[in-house]
Amino acid sequence: VVKALYGLHQAPRAWYETLANYLLEKKFQRGKIDQTLFIKKQKRDILLVQVYVDDIIFGSTNKELCKAFEKLIKDKFQISSMGELTFFLGLQVKEKDDGIFISQDKYNAEILRKFGFSDVKSASTPIETEKPLLKDPDGEDVDIHIYRSMIGSLMYLTSSRPDIMFAVYACVRFQVTLKMSHLHAVKRIFRYLKGKPHLGLWYPKDSPFNLVAYSDNDYAKASLDRKSTTGGCQFLGCRLISWQ
Repeated sequence: VVKALYGLHQAPRAWYETLANYLLEKKFQRGKIDQTLFIKKQKRDILLVQVYVDDIIFGSTNKELCKAFEKLIKDKFQISSMGELTFFLGLQVKEKDDGIFISQDKYNAEILRKFGFSDVKSASTPIETEKPLLKDPDGEDVDIHIYRSMIGSLMYLTSSRPDIMFAVYACVRFQVTLKMSHLHAVKRIFRYLKGKPHLGLWYPKDSPFNLVAYSDNDYAKASLDRKSTTGGCQFLGCRLISWQ
């Protein structure tokens, strides 16, 4: 069960410190990397609490721990419960019996409409493999503001779409000296999204907790500067948790 709570109307730093100290008193452990993540283990179960500004998102392997945490918070703070988490910061969260699916379908449709790609012909891949992006100094100039707006929209979409990350950040490199060829590359990403609008991240319920990492390296093959290109992803069991 995933919950979202809001309504802690104190100064941000003051209420966060109060909340953090309260959770630490209740035997929670603060995340070593993410200081706004709090963890509590109870036998074979785990409770995760994530704080974002004045929102609290929490989930557990045991529903009873979620209920107990909600009561614990309400005993200390005046809060409002928003129930099961379904939408947060542009991310759609759909909980099923066998897992959780995270996507950005609505955001994807929104940016396709915004930039006029709702009715275009789709592309099968987000980038052309046989035509690398180059500086193209003699190419036609384009509107820098439109290009950056399109790139910014795509960068946010990579939160749930690792399939477009390489293509997006390849285009990011040309925001200063952009040409028509670079704009065409960005448009191809949008056409790819038109054909693949419903992809996302699937986190199955029954999956082991072993950590597995994969990486790939294209040594000294970058078309611009002959540098190496490295990519990687990390899985917790069957769950993709990070990618580069």
